[in-house]
Amino acid sequence: MLLLPGNDPAAIQAAAQRLADGELLGLPTETVYGLAARADRDAAVAKIFAAKGRPSDHPLIVHVLDEASAESFADHLPATARRLMEAFWPGPLTVIVPRRPGMAEAAAGGHATVALRSPAHPVARAVLAAARVLGVDGVAAPSANRFGRVSPTLARHVVEEFGTGLMVLDGGACEVGIESSIVDCSRARPALLRPGLVGRARIEAVLGEALHEPDAAAPKASGTLAAHYAPSARVRLLDAEHLALRFATAVASGSLEGVAVYSRAQLPAWRWQAMPADPAASAHELFAVLRAMDAAGAREIWVEAPPRDPAWDGVRDRLSRAAAAFND
Repeated sequence: MLLLPGNDPAAIQAAAQRLADGELLGLPTETVYGLAARADRDAAVAKIFAAKGRPSDHPLIVHVLDEASAESFADHLPATARRLMEAFWPGPLTVIVPRRPGMAEAAAGGHATVALRSPAHPVARAVLAAARVLGVDGVAAPSANRFGRVSPTLARHVVEEFGTGLMVLDGGACEVGIESSIVDCSRARPALLRPGLVGRARIEAVLGEALHEPDAAAPKASGTLAAHYAPSARVRLLDAEHLALRFATAVASGSLEGVAVYSRAQLPAWRWQAMPADPAASAHELFAVLRAMDAAGAREIWVEAPPRDPAWDGVRDRLSRAAAAFND
């Protein structure tokens, strides 16, 4: 079995060598576990798309150690991108910038822009540092799961997805638990393409201007399809009133079997888990909760909609996309 401890220097070196050789690696980050391959070799990146069953025109995020490595993939780094990198790197924020011609074409899905992030997880950073010595400036690393499914936040989730043939570094539970915020910096007006733990207000404070909404010309970005992050069980996202009404109706009709509930209000469901009142705590556990309910055999997962507070935007985004996968 190729599940290796992330705190073992020998495992770090073996992982870096695997990347240098053009092979795949299960890599922990502070957001979710990634399925990594060196971003400068299209043949290596093609293995990611094949393993995930992901469309090849759906771009990946390139993970780099620092700004110096980012410059290997960027045609140039706009001032907006540099400000965000200085403020939030390493950390859970991705910038989209013009791509250097001839570099990371497969990772970018063939588009003229590239998404760049510097992860904060110490294991990821150790691997990136060791890989750079071997000539690897960055790795494409989407979430290590089958395309469209729930992202992994534990090493065993990755093994459950891809089996024991994939080398996976165990870095423990992901601290953040949902994917990074993505900001398009490739055009004159910066736009928030995907919310995450780094919220709109913090990003705007650094930029000194308002973020715009993506328009039809916005670049494609990872994890922004309408339906995504879905477990096998059907997800229903309901406000508190409608959740209580649906629950009472199901109790009266005896149709609660196989229904799991994730809510702030306690309900005597077949399987119930409390949603934390803190958005960061909810983000941290969200994907693990959905996976556990799936593994328990839930046929439906009813989730109480998060508060409208902007601090919950990242959690709300993931839940909305998970529920959209089951729209009638």
